[in-house]
Amino acid sequence: MNISKSQRGRATAAVSLAAVLALTATACGDDGSDTGNEGSGKGEITFWDNNGGPRTAVWTEIIKDFEKKYPDIKVKYVPIPIADVQSKYDTAIAGGGLPDVGGVGTAYLANMVSQEALEPLGDRIKDSSLNGKLVEGMVESVKDAAGRGDDMYTVPTSANNGALWYRTDLFEAAGLEAPTTWAKFYEAAEKLTDSKHNKFGYTIRGGAGSIAQAIDAAYGQSGITEFWNGDRTTLNDAKNAAALEKYVALYKKTTPSADVNNDFTKMVAQFDTGTIGMLSHNLGSYQDHLKALGKDKFAGVPNPIGDGGTRVQVSNPVDGLGLFRSGKNKTAAWKFIEFAASHEANSKWNESAGAIPANTEAAKDPWISEAAPTELAAKALTDGSTKIVQLPYYLPDWNNISKADNEPEFQKLLLGKTTAKDFLDKMADELNKAQKEWKEIGNG
Repeated sequence: MNISKSQRGRATAAVSLAAVLALTATACGDDGSDTGNEGSGKGEITFWDNNGGPRTAVWTEIIKDFEKKYPDIKVKYVPIPIADVQSKYDTAIAGGGLPDVGGVGTAYLANMVSQEALEPLGDRIKDSSLNGKLVEGMVESVKDAAGRGDDMYTVPTSANNGALWYRTDLFEAAGLEAPTTWAKFYEAAEKLTDSKHNKFGYTIRGGAGSIAQAIDAAYGQSGITEFWNGDRTTLNDAKNAAALEKYVALYKKTTPSADVNNDFTKMVAQFDTGTIGMLSHNLGSYQDHLKALGKDKFAGVPNPIGDGGTRVQVSNPVDGLGLFRSGKNKTAAWKFIEFAASHEANSKWNESAGAIPANTEAAKDPWISEAAPTELAAKALTDGSTKIVQLPYYLPDWNNISKADNEPEFQKLLLGKTTAKDFLDKMADELNKAQKEWKEIGNG
């Protein structure tokens, strides 16, 4: 994977005021201040799935396989909805009740590391069957996101790359080529729209999770390949503002008006059951499209290629498994992580999710070539054809800035109550301040 190392070498992760308060308030119990112990390697461990529901079936299979191999260990599976996982972890860090193992993605990894909730895993990996068997790009990504130099605080399991899904049947009927370039994307969005008959060329994300998709569209068109220029973000560069302005102009013109409130669940449902031509989402919805439409009515491509002939995408979170410091049986918990990230289990999980495996042996399995969108995404990230803009997941304030603080602002942009320039300027100002604060306490 073509992932930059520009954020490597940081001495420590920033500790936000919220993290300090959480640590101060922590009492005895299974929280981030408890160092736990290695335990007997037997007994029950608790595992929190950070995308409970969509992945419950495959995790149930993997846990069954694990318990067959290790009959002295029982895994208590707790599914956590993806929208609630960060707040669930924060609450448990502050008040106790963390699991032994949990799904931990790069989007919120720095926040958990700054609160000392997770065990460093570098030495365990070196002494395990996973040593040398993890995709290097994903390893670099989780190291960067943690902000603690060369150590790892989550074992990468998958990369869920962004994709532009499109209805091949509708494209063929309209005589359109696949939306492999931004010019073809905009042409298709317009040509496939017939609003009087509830047909739209595209569905735009206006609800929860809208910011990352909007940023992806901006950088994808502008061709800018770095998120930072010195200590200031390139987010509000004039080229990004012009690109975002063009993108949001699709709202209500070639998209449903309900998109202003739609999250990925509603968008996927619209795409799978209606007559919408294109959808920007990640590889995680592949199985949904396959079940609803069959393999002959849809396809997926990576981000469209820009006018300069280069494909640019923002980094997508890498998912992984973390070992919690407060655990009382870390030996058994580590066995579960090592098993789940092994060739067979990692392949099984990623085939079910339609994601890119982190295990190098799983990444070579035949199913990947049979799942064309996953194969294309994996190739785009490894053959040098795609430039990745690394988002600053290491900033403790990143999630607030990229979600709660600015999702309502993006809705105002869709509704014409602000401009793309003002929207990006506001976010850029917040990010520049966060970056400055992060460096002032000894990082960078």
